[in-house]
Amino acid sequence: MTRVAAIDCGTNSIRLLVADVNPDTGELTDLDRRMTIVRLGQGVDRTGRLAPEALERTFAACREYAEAIKEHGAERVRFVATSASRDAENRDEFVRGVVDILGVEPEVITGDQEAEFSFTGATKELAGRADLDTPFLVVDIGGGSTEFVVGEDHVRAARSVDVGCVRMTERHLVHGGVVSDPPTEEEIAAIRADVETALDLAEQTVPLREARTLVGLAGSVTSVSAIAQELPEYDSARIHHSRVSCDRVREITDRLLHSTHAERAAIPSLHPGRVDVIGAGALVLLAIMERIGAQEVVVSEHDILDGIAHSCAAEAR
Repeated sequence: MTRVAAIDCGTNSIRLLVADVNPDTGELTDLDRRMTIVRLGQGVDRTGRLAPEALERTFAACREYAEAIKEHGAERVRFVATSASRDAENRDEFVRGVVDILGVEPEVITGDQEAEFSFTGATKELAGRADLDTPFLVVDIGGGSTEFVVGEDHVRAARSVDVGCVRMTERHLVHGGVVSDPPTEEEIAAIRADVETALDLAEQTVPLREARTLVGLAGSVTSVSAIAQELPEYDSARIHHSRVSCDRVREITDRLLHSTHAERAAIPSLHPGRVDVIGAGALVLLAIMERIGAQEVVVSEHDILDGIAHSCAAEAR
Protein backbone atom coordinates (compact mmCIF):
# COMPACT_ATOMS: atom_id res chain seq x y z
CA MET A 1 0.00 0.00 0.00
CA THR A 2 1.06 3.56 -0.70
CA ARG A 3 -0.26 6.16 1.74
CA VAL A 4 -0.95 9.48 0.04
CA ALA A 5 -2.55 12.81 0.85
CA ALA A 6 -4.47 14.72 -1.81
CA ILE A 7 -5.68 18.30 -1.40
CA ASP A 8 -8.09 19.98 -3.79
CA CYS A 9 -8.39 23.73 -3.34
CA GLY A 10 -11.24 25.19 -5.36
CA THR A 11 -13.14 28.45 -5.49
CA ASN A 12 -15.57 27.62 -2.69
CA SER A 13 -14.02 24.79 -0.67
CA ILE A 14 -10.77 23.06 0.18
CA ARG A 15 -10.77 19.29 0.69
CA LEU A 16 -8.38 16.69 2.01
CA LEU A 17 -8.16 12.96 1.33
CA VAL A 18 -5.63 10.76 3.08
CA ALA A 19 -5.84 7.24 1.66
CA ASP A 20 -4.03 3.96 1.17
CA VAL A 21 -3.76 3.00 -2.49
CA ASN A 22 -3.19 -0.60 -3.60
CA PRO A 23 -0.53 -0.38 -6.34
CA ASP A 24 -1.75 -3.59 -8.02
CA THR A 25 -5.51 -3.01 -8.13
CA GLY A 26 -5.69 0.77 -7.78
CA GLU A 27 -8.18 0.30 -4.94
CA LEU A 28 -8.35 3.33 -2.68
CA THR A 29 -9.09 3.07 1.06
CA ASP A 30 -10.06 6.30 2.82
CA LEU A 31 -8.34 7.16 6.10
CA ASP A 32 -9.42 10.80 6.36
CA ARG A 33 -11.73 12.74 4.05
CA ARG A 34 -12.82 16.23 4.98
CA MET A 35 -14.04 19.48 3.48
CA THR A 36 -13.89 23.10 4.64
CA ILE A 37 -15.76 26.00 3.03
CA VAL A 38 -13.17 28.79 2.67
CA ARG A 39 -14.60 30.79 -0.27
CA LEU A 40 -11.10 31.41 -1.67
CA GLY A 41 -12.68 32.87 -4.80
CA GLN A 42 -14.51 35.61 -2.89
CA GLY A 43 -14.60 38.63 -5.21
CA VAL A 44 -12.08 37.24 -7.74
CA ASP A 45 -14.49 37.60 -10.66
CA ARG A 46 -14.83 41.31 -9.84
CA THR A 47 -11.36 42.29 -8.55
CA GLY A 48 -9.02 39.76 -10.13
CA ARG A 49 -7.34 39.25 -6.74
CA LEU A 50 -7.60 36.85 -3.80
CA ALA A 51 -8.99 38.74 -0.80
CA PRO A 52 -6.83 38.83 2.39
CA GLU A 53 -9.62 37.32 4.50
CA ALA A 54 -10.17 34.55 1.92
CA LEU A 55 -6.46 33.72 1.99
CA GLU A 56 -6.46 33.56 5.80
CA ARG A 57 -9.48 31.22 5.86
CA THR A 58 -7.69 28.97 3.39
CA PHE A 59 -4.41 29.02 5.31
CA ALA A 60 -6.26 28.17 8.55
CA ALA A 61 -7.71 25.07 6.85
CA CYS A 62 -4.26 24.18 5.52
CA ARG A 63 -2.86 24.22 9.07
CA GLU A 64 -5.54 21.74 10.16
CA TYR A 65 -4.82 19.53 7.16
CA ALA A 66 -1.08 19.61 7.84
CA GLU A 67 -1.75 18.17 11.30
CA ALA A 68 -3.94 15.40 9.86
CA ILE A 69 -1.34 14.50 7.21
CA LYS A 70 1.38 14.30 9.85
CA GLU A 71 -0.83 12.20 12.14
CA HIS A 72 -1.56 9.64 9.39
CA GLY A 73 2.02 9.57 8.12
CA ALA A 74 1.29 10.10 4.41
CA GLU A 75 4.31 9.32 2.22
CA ARG A 76 3.42 11.75 -0.55
CA VAL A 77 1.34 14.93 -0.66
CA ARG A 78 -0.12 16.57 -3.74
CA PHE A 79 -1.89 19.92 -3.57
CA VAL A 80 -3.94 20.95 -6.58
CA ALA A 81 -5.43 24.42 -6.93
CA THR A 82 -8.16 25.13 -9.42
CA SER A 83 -10.21 27.99 -10.80
CA ALA A 84 -9.85 30.86 -8.30
CA SER A 85 -6.07 30.66 -8.05
CA ARG A 86 -5.73 30.42 -11.84
CA ASP A 87 -7.54 33.72 -12.20
CA ALA A 88 -5.91 35.77 -9.41
CA GLU A 89 -3.20 38.38 -9.94
CA ASN A 90 -1.75 37.73 -6.46
CA ARG A 91 -1.60 33.95 -6.67
CA ASP A 92 2.10 34.06 -5.66
CA GLU A 93 0.98 35.11 -2.18
CA PHE A 94 -1.27 32.05 -2.07
CA VAL A 95 1.55 29.75 -3.23
CA ARG A 96 4.00 31.06 -0.61
CA GLY A 97 1.47 30.56 2.19
CA VAL A 98 0.75 26.96 1.18
CA VAL A 99 4.46 26.09 0.92
CA ASP A 100 5.12 27.56 4.36
CA ILE A 101 2.34 25.50 5.96
CA LEU A 102 2.39 22.20 4.05
CA GLY A 103 5.88 22.06 2.57
CA VAL A 104 4.54 21.43 -0.95
CA GLU A 105 3.89 23.85 -3.76
CA PRO A 106 0.30 24.01 -5.00
CA GLU A 107 -0.03 23.00 -8.62
CA VAL A 108 -2.24 25.51 -10.36
CA ILE A 109 -3.61 23.08 -12.93
CA THR A 110 -5.31 23.83 -16.22
CA GLY A 111 -8.97 23.14 -16.81
CA ASP A 112 -8.04 20.15 -18.96
CA GLN A 113 -5.91 18.63 -16.17
CA GLU A 114 -8.75 19.27 -13.73
CA ALA A 115 -11.11 17.41 -16.05
CA GLU A 116 -8.74 14.44 -16.34
CA PHE A 117 -8.49 14.05 -12.56
CA SER A 118 -12.26 14.38 -12.17
CA PHE A 119 -12.97 11.73 -14.78
CA THR A 120 -10.55 9.23 -13.23
CA GLY A 121 -11.90 9.76 -9.73
CA ALA A 122 -15.55 9.58 -10.76
CA THR A 123 -15.54 6.63 -13.15
CA LYS A 124 -13.02 4.17 -11.70
CA GLU A 125 -15.79 2.42 -9.72
CA LEU A 126 -18.43 2.73 -12.45
CA ALA A 127 -16.53 1.15 -15.35
CA GLY A 128 -17.99 -2.16 -16.43
CA ARG A 129 -21.31 -1.82 -14.59
CA ALA A 130 -24.06 -3.52 -16.60
CA ASP A 131 -26.70 -0.93 -15.60
CA LEU A 132 -24.73 2.04 -16.95
CA ASP A 133 -24.11 2.70 -20.63
CA THR A 134 -21.06 4.48 -22.00
CA PRO A 135 -19.81 6.95 -22.95
CA PHE A 136 -19.90 8.75 -19.61
CA LEU A 137 -20.27 12.50 -19.38
CA VAL A 138 -18.65 13.60 -16.13
CA VAL A 139 -19.72 17.09 -15.04
CA ASP A 140 -17.88 18.73 -12.16
CA ILE A 141 -19.76 21.85 -11.07
CA GLY A 142 -17.36 23.87 -8.96
CA GLY A 143 -17.43 27.32 -7.45
CA GLY A 144 -15.73 29.13 -10.31
CA SER A 145 -15.79 26.71 -13.23
CA THR A 146 -17.48 23.60 -14.57
CA GLU A 147 -15.62 20.75 -16.23
CA PHE A 148 -17.15 18.54 -18.92
CA VAL A 149 -15.46 15.24 -19.76
CA VAL A 150 -16.66 12.56 -22.17
CA GLY A 151 -15.05 9.14 -22.30
CA GLU A 152 -15.35 5.41 -21.86
CA ASP A 153 -12.31 3.91 -20.13
CA HIS A 154 -10.28 7.05 -20.78
CA VAL A 155 -10.94 10.70 -21.51
CA ARG A 156 -11.97 11.32 -25.11
CA ALA A 157 -12.71 15.05 -24.88
CA ALA A 158 -12.74 17.65 -22.12
CA ARG A 159 -13.49 21.33 -21.63
CA SER A 160 -13.53 23.70 -18.69
CA VAL A 161 -15.83 26.74 -18.78
CA ASP A 162 -16.08 29.67 -16.38
CA VAL A 163 -19.48 29.06 -14.83
CA GLY A 164 -19.80 27.83 -11.26
CA CYS A 165 -22.06 28.34 -8.27
CA VAL A 166 -19.96 31.10 -6.64
CA ARG A 167 -19.09 32.92 -9.86
CA MET A 168 -22.73 32.98 -11.03
CA THR A 169 -23.99 34.06 -7.60
CA GLU A 170 -21.48 36.90 -7.31
CA ARG A 171 -21.95 38.02 -10.90
CA HIS A 172 -25.76 38.12 -10.92
CA LEU A 173 -27.18 37.89 -7.40
CA VAL A 174 -24.94 40.12 -5.26
CA HIS A 175 -25.66 43.86 -5.17
CA GLY A 176 -23.84 46.14 -2.75
CA GLY A 177 -22.52 43.12 -0.88
CA VAL A 178 -26.01 41.70 -0.34
CA VAL A 179 -27.32 38.52 -1.97
CA SER A 180 -30.78 38.75 -3.56
CA ASP A 181 -33.29 37.12 -1.23
CA PRO A 182 -34.83 35.53 -3.24
CA PRO A 183 -33.48 36.25 -6.76
CA THR A 184 -35.68 38.02 -9.29
CA GLU A 185 -36.81 36.32 -12.50
CA GLU A 186 -34.47 38.65 -14.42
CA GLU A 187 -31.48 37.58 -12.31
CA ILE A 188 -32.34 33.90 -12.77
CA ALA A 189 -32.63 34.44 -16.52
CA ALA A 190 -29.22 36.14 -16.57
CA ILE A 191 -27.59 33.12 -14.87
CA ARG A 192 -29.32 30.76 -17.29
CA ALA A 193 -28.12 32.83 -20.27
CA ASP A 194 -24.50 32.64 -19.04
CA VAL A 195 -24.78 28.88 -18.56
CA GLU A 196 -26.27 28.36 -22.03
CA THR A 197 -23.41 30.37 -23.56
CA ALA A 198 -20.92 28.21 -21.65
CA LEU A 199 -22.65 25.05 -22.88
CA ASP A 200 -22.36 26.32 -26.46
CA LEU A 201 -18.64 26.77 -25.84
CA ALA A 202 -18.25 23.32 -24.30
CA GLU A 203 -20.06 21.70 -27.22
CA GLN A 204 -17.49 23.08 -29.64
CA THR A 205 -14.99 20.48 -28.38
CA VAL A 206 -16.93 17.98 -26.25
CA PRO A 207 -19.73 15.84 -27.77
CA LEU A 208 -22.06 16.34 -24.80
CA ARG A 209 -25.10 14.79 -26.48
CA GLU A 210 -23.31 11.52 -27.22
CA ALA A 211 -23.28 10.72 -23.49
CA ARG A 212 -25.34 7.77 -22.31
CA THR A 213 -24.69 8.23 -18.57
CA LEU A 214 -24.41 11.62 -16.87
CA VAL A 215 -22.21 11.56 -13.75
CA GLY A 216 -22.41 14.65 -11.55
CA LEU A 217 -19.71 15.74 -9.10
CA ALA A 218 -19.06 18.29 -6.37
CA GLY A 219 -21.09 20.06 -3.71
CA SER A 220 -23.90 21.52 -5.80
CA VAL A 221 -24.78 18.09 -7.22
CA THR A 222 -24.35 16.15 -3.98
CA SER A 223 -26.44 18.76 -2.15
CA VAL A 224 -29.24 18.40 -4.70
CA SER A 225 -29.16 14.63 -4.13
CA ALA A 226 -29.36 15.10 -0.35
CA ILE A 227 -32.35 17.42 -0.78
CA ALA A 228 -34.00 15.02 -3.23
CA GLN A 229 -33.71 12.20 -0.71
CA GLU A 230 -34.94 14.47 2.11
CA LEU A 231 -32.00 13.38 4.26
CA PRO A 232 -32.10 14.53 7.90
CA GLU A 233 -28.38 15.29 7.60
CA TYR A 234 -25.70 15.07 4.92
CA ASP A 235 -24.90 11.37 4.46
CA SER A 236 -22.11 10.57 1.97
CA ALA A 237 -22.91 6.86 1.90
CA ARG A 238 -26.51 7.50 0.80
CA ILE A 239 -25.51 10.21 -1.67
CA HIS A 240 -22.70 8.27 -3.40
CA HIS A 241 -24.06 6.65 -6.60
CA SER A 242 -27.61 7.86 -5.91
CA ARG A 243 -29.68 8.82 -8.94
CA VAL A 244 -31.82 11.93 -9.31
CA SER A 245 -34.31 12.37 -12.14
CA CYS A 246 -34.36 15.49 -14.30
CA ASP A 247 -37.91 16.25 -13.12
CA ARG A 248 -36.76 16.14 -9.49
CA VAL A 249 -33.75 18.38 -10.24
CA ARG A 250 -36.10 20.86 -11.95
CA GLU A 251 -38.44 20.87 -8.95
CA ILE A 252 -35.60 21.37 -6.45
CA THR A 253 -33.94 24.10 -8.53
CA ASP A 254 -37.21 26.03 -8.74
CA ARG A 255 -37.69 25.68 -4.99
CA LEU A 256 -34.15 26.86 -4.18
CA LEU A 257 -34.24 29.84 -6.53
CA HIS A 258 -37.57 31.06 -5.13
CA SER A 259 -36.77 30.57 -1.44
CA THR A 260 -35.24 32.99 1.05
CA HIS A 261 -31.89 32.60 2.77
CA ALA A 262 -33.67 31.51 5.96
CA GLU A 263 -35.69 28.87 4.11
CA ARG A 264 -32.59 27.41 2.45
CA ALA A 265 -30.66 27.53 5.73
CA ALA A 266 -33.40 25.41 7.31
CA ILE A 267 -32.69 22.49 4.94
CA PRO A 268 -31.01 20.04 7.36
CA SER A 269 -28.66 18.40 4.82
CA LEU A 270 -27.35 21.68 3.34
CA HIS A 271 -23.93 22.89 4.48
CA PRO A 272 -24.14 26.50 5.78
CA GLY A 273 -21.42 27.54 3.32
CA ARG A 274 -23.63 26.53 0.39
CA VAL A 275 -26.84 28.31 1.43
CA ASP A 276 -26.25 31.38 -0.76
CA VAL A 277 -24.78 29.57 -3.78
CA ILE A 278 -26.83 26.36 -4.07
CA GLY A 279 -29.55 27.94 -6.22
CA ALA A 280 -27.07 28.91 -8.93
CA GLY A 281 -25.34 25.53 -8.68
CA ALA A 282 -28.61 23.63 -9.08
CA LEU A 283 -29.49 25.80 -12.09
CA VAL A 284 -26.18 24.89 -13.77
CA LEU A 285 -26.99 21.19 -13.27
CA LEU A 286 -30.53 21.58 -14.59
CA ALA A 287 -29.38 23.46 -17.70
CA ILE A 288 -26.87 20.71 -18.50
CA MET A 289 -29.47 17.95 -18.08
CA GLU A 290 -31.96 19.76 -20.29
CA ARG A 291 -29.33 20.50 -22.94
CA ILE A 292 -28.31 16.85 -23.36
CA GLY A 293 -31.71 15.31 -22.66
CA ALA A 294 -30.51 13.39 -19.60
CA GLN A 295 -33.34 11.65 -17.76
CA GLU A 296 -31.24 11.31 -14.60
CA VAL A 297 -27.87 12.13 -13.06
CA VAL A 298 -25.72 9.56 -11.26
CA VAL A 299 -24.23 11.37 -8.26
CA SER A 300 -20.65 10.60 -7.23
CA GLU A 301 -18.84 11.53 -4.02
CA HIS A 302 -15.61 10.43 -5.71
CA ASP A 303 -14.21 13.12 -7.92
CA ILE A 304 -11.11 15.19 -8.58
CA LEU A 305 -9.83 14.48 -5.07
CA ASP A 306 -9.76 10.73 -5.74
CA GLY A 307 -8.15 11.34 -9.13
CA ILE A 308 -5.39 13.37 -7.45
CA ALA A 309 -4.81 10.56 -4.94
CA HIS A 310 -4.51 7.98 -7.74
CA SER A 311 -2.01 10.20 -9.60
CA CYS A 312 -0.01 10.71 -6.41
CA ALA A 313 0.21 6.96 -5.83
CA ALA A 314 1.21 6.36 -9.46
CA GLU A 315 4.11 8.81 -9.10
CA ALA A 316 5.25 7.00 -5.96
CA ARG A 317 5.63 3.68 -7.81
